[in-house]
Amino acid sequence: MWAIFLAIVLFLLVLDLGVLNRGQQEIGVRKSLLMSAFYIAIGLAFGGFVWAQLGQQSALEYWTGFVVEKSLAMDNVFVIATIFGFFAVPRHLQHRVLFWGILGVIVLRAIMIGFGAALVQRYEWVLLVFAVFLVVTGIKMLRSGHEDESDLSQNRVLKWMQRNLRVTDGFVGDRFFVRQPGQSGKMRTFVTPLFLALIVIEFADLVFAVDSVPAIFAITTDPYLVYTSNIFAILGLRALYFALAAILHRFAYLKPALAALLIFIGGKVLVAEAIGIEKVPPMISLTVTFLILATGVIVSLVKTAPGHDAALKKDEAAERLAEKAVGQPR
Repeated sequence: MWAIFLAIVLFLLVLDLGVLNRGQQEIGVRKSLLMSAFYIAIGLAFGGFVWAQLGQQSALEYWTGFVVEKSLAMDNVFVIATIFGFFAVPRHLQHRVLFWGILGVIVLRAIMIGFGAALVQRYEWVLLVFAVFLVVTGIKMLRSGHEDESDLSQNRVLKWMQRNLRVTDGFVGDRFFVRQPGQSGKMRTFVTPLFLALIVIEFADLVFAVDSVPAIFAITTDPYLVYTSNIFAILGLRALYFALAAILHRFAYLKPALAALLIFIGGKVLVAEAIGIEKVPPMISLTVTFLILATGVIVSLVKTAPGHDAALKKDEAAERLAEKAVGQPR
């Protein structure tokens, strides 16, 4: 099963960079939507393979994990857009950064999931720690509001790289490293802003992994299900970014939905422990997960519809006129 999974991932990576997106080209919205649908279909279809090999419960746990990780990856899209905007990365170079970024994520997630699996196997109470962490994180997300006002110029990783690495003044094609004369006239190795953007994206994913890895372990502790659901959710992140980058403002209420999802995932583990059952049935978890996310998406699309703000302003103006009319003498 591991061999089949790794073969599929390798095939998708080769297909992505070697066939579908060769060279420096801008990925359009239509192509991005088709690629996103393709990756989502592959991820969901893999659940059928899990069902055939491990049974219904494992398949439901895989699908729940896939949906949760795919949803949490949406937060990555917002941050990636901010990073690309900060570095002013041209659109035709963004797909290269994201490809290598995803390769790094595959390795980093493997390390974190392996470490987490070893902890959970040896100390079962770690799951309760994960659950409490998810609930607290969800509450903090709800209290923080819709916007993330982090200032990338104050990012410690970025400031360290700017102090300790030789950085070119601008982009040099699609290269991460370049040889050029230094201040002494000798040829030196420089990194480009494209490399800085890549590293910042990798560290951003590490931060998100602190939420997503405990979330998936709260759904299932099977390392195979944990890793495969993570990777299939991440593989389509690049296509998802290009599909949604232009309409991110339409998902203003997705963050509260993700916060509610983290609270639910952590809460169900604590409730199961309190009432003495092994876990909440996977079908209930999958259904509630879908309802929470669907509500967040629908509310976002309705609230940010082009005519919605104008209608609200018109209603508010009408209310003010009515109040003014009531207060006037006949």
